[in-house]
Amino acid sequence: MRKKDSIVFHRPPSVLAWAAVGGKKEAEGPLGNQLDAATEDNTLGETSWETAESDLQRRAVQLVLQKAATGLAGVDLIFAGDLQAQCTASAYTMRALDVPFAGLYGACSTMAESLGMAACFCAAGMAGKAMALTSSHFCTAERQFRTPLNYGGKRTPTAQWTATAAGCCLLGAAGNGPRVNAVTFGRVRDYQVNDINNMGAAMAPAAAQTLLNHMQAVGTTPAQYDSIYTGDLGQVGSALLCEILEREGMPLPNHRDCGLMLYDRQSQQVKAGGSGCGCSAAVLCAHILPGLAAGREKRVLFAATGALMSQTLFLQGESIPGIAHCVELASPESL
Repeated sequence: MRKKDSIVFHRPPSVLAWAAVGGKKEAEGPLGNQLDAATEDNTLGETSWETAESDLQRRAVQLVLQKAATGLAGVDLIFAGDLQAQCTASAYTMRALDVPFAGLYGACSTMAESLGMAACFCAAGMAGKAMALTSSHFCTAERQFRTPLNYGGKRTPTAQWTATAAGCCLLGAAGNGPRVNAVTFGRVRDYQVNDINNMGAAMAPAAAQTLLNHMQAVGTTPAQYDSIYTGDLGQVGSALLCEILEREGMPLPNHRDCGLMLYDRQSQQVKAGGSGCGCSAAVLCAHILPGLAAGREKRVLFAATGALMSQTLFLQGESIPGIAHCVELASPESL
């Protein structure tokens, strides 16, 4: 059922299986022992960072299929995306999988976008089983959006560390896993931020708008959720989000940000926190979904955020627009 920008499912689809794969730095962080797999070598034995990122995705897919005790023949459609130009990592992953593929780009919001799309297709009967998949890699993102790795430029306090990680979920119209109750697809918002090293501030207004839209559409308040997770706002963006919503009369005492959960900011020197498609994807699959499946949390919001920046337009003086998509998740026993 459509309610403004939200889709509320009469028969909520289920997340059947999930997996999170991380790199060396992610394995050393607070959620390292919750990852399904991690690598000590961020090249993953490949000849380039770009092909290494595709390998992260392939490993996540393989783990999900193993957990679900199914094969690719049982997957009707995969929604996937990443940060590389033209979704290169996802496209090269799909080259070997031979499954219908819908490529998505929502920057760091891509995990919520792909999860929401997969849920819609399953709930509507357009797919028996669908996958949501995304990844990022520190080295591919730095080379594409900022400076070559050997440049050695100093990172600003507002900068965030792009996660080397991938997350994958398999969804079905019915099942015993966590349920997707509703999805709100976001609208682009622009806070006129021109600093490519301050993505948290660029994304915060979009996160605030999407959360407001979602709770107004489904008739809830923040207190009705165990946690409200945002994706990759980091320290700066999280503070700004809470400030914006406080002014709107909607304080968020139960807010948690994936960019502040994946790493220890002090010991791992990630400045304002984590970012990248793989950051919220890894936290979703390593922490949020297992918590719902075990009943540690009953009902949460997962609102991944993305800075829709273009290196070309940034160099032309354009500001950085932001987007956020929100997925409402519930534990199986909350039926």
